Amino acid sequence: MSFCLGIKVVDGLVAIADTRITTGSERITARKLNIFHEGDGQFFIMTSGLRSVRDKMLTYFSDMQENQKDPAVRLFKVVNRIAELIRRVAAEDKPYLEESGLSFNSHVIVGGRLAADPTHKLFLIYPQGNWIEVGEGSPYQIIGTAHYGKPVIDRVLTFHDSLQTALKVGVLSFDSTRISAADVGFPIDVALCRRDSFSIVQHRYDAEDLAEITSWWQDNLRESVRTLPDKWMDAAFSRIGGAADAPVS
Repeated sequence: MSFCLGIKVVDGLVAIADTRITTGSERITARKLNIFHEGDGQFFIMTSGLRSVRDKMLTYFSDMQENQKDPAVRLFKVVNRIAELIRRVAAEDKPYLEESGLSFNSHVIVGGRLAADPTHKLFLIYPQGNWIEVGEGSPYQIIGTAHYGKPVIDRVLTFHDSLQTALKVGVLSFDSTRISAADVGFPIDVALCRRDSFSIVQHRYDAEDLAEITSWWQDNLRESVRTLPDKWMDAAFSRIGGAADAPVS
């Protein structure tokens, strides 16, 4: 599986993607976050699902970009292109994949800003080629292994948080996922896009780069649990003959 997270806050966009690919007993590192130019703007694409489907769709898309004569000025038009390519790959490969017991499960996150976009945009494309735009009400999407990293985002993140806060929360979401999912891991690729910009910056973090904050997060989680108010437990623990904080002999 994968961990790809797109966050949209008032200040801009954050994208985080792990790079671990597991095939049987083989484990390799491969990029799942790619940045493209379109006219005077830029956008990123993150993908999850079968690697063969992802590679084929991106190869088709890269070829289309190279031969594009009229650049799109709205990002949703690029999203429509990608959606059509997903349907094309599905038509070509889905029957054969299903014969082998494999699912056509390609999900795509696209984010950025093109010339006529009034602000930064973030989209999620489903395997069927339909898509949604990520907005203020639910300012993020995860594709791949999603369930481990959702709780920290749902508890902390709001649309009005800063780009720095969004990146912190995103990294903690990844950290929660890689602790519990063996097929998600370092290094991670991060892309940032400010709301007043048409460009995207990218950076890769290795485990050593984030060791200090992941250790800090784990230590403080344990301390928070230790210092959590516990009088509410007395009613239950009194039934087994002791207070909630009584030591075990």
